[in-house]
Amino acid sequence: MEPYKLGEMEQRFADLIWEKEPVRSGELVKLCQEAFAWKRTTTYTMLKRLCDRGIFVNEGGTVRACMSREEFGAGAGAQFLDEHFEGSLPRFLTAFSRRRSLSGREIAELKKLIEEYEDGRED
Repeated sequence: MEPYKLGEMEQRFADLIWEKEPVRSGELVKLCQEAFAWKRTTTYTMLKRLCDRGIFVNEGGTVRACMSREEFGAGAGAQFLDEHFEGSLPRFLTAFSRRRSLSGREIAELKKLIEEYEDGRED
C-alpha cells in the first residue's frame, strides 16, 4: 500500500485525528461513533492501518501524529509527481497550465516561492 494515498474514509479519519491530537483512544472511539457511526472495532481497525503506515502512533492509549497534515500533504504531492511526471515539478506545471490558466496572483505566489527557495539554497 502506498504510504501517501488514503481512501476517502481514511482521509476523514486522519483529519479527525489531526484536529484532535493528542487524543485518548477511547475518546477517538466516541468521536468516530458520532462522526461516522463506526463501532469500536472499526475505529481500531482503521487506526491500526494508519499506524502501520507510519502516519499515527497509539502509545499507552494516546493517539498522536507521526507527521503533520502538511508533511503528509507534501509527501503525497511528491509521490504524485514521481508517479505521473517523473518527479518533475516543471512538467507538472506545464501540464496543469495547459488545462487551466494561472492567475496573476498564482504566478506571483510561485515566483515568491522560487525566490525564497533560491535565497535559502546554498550552492
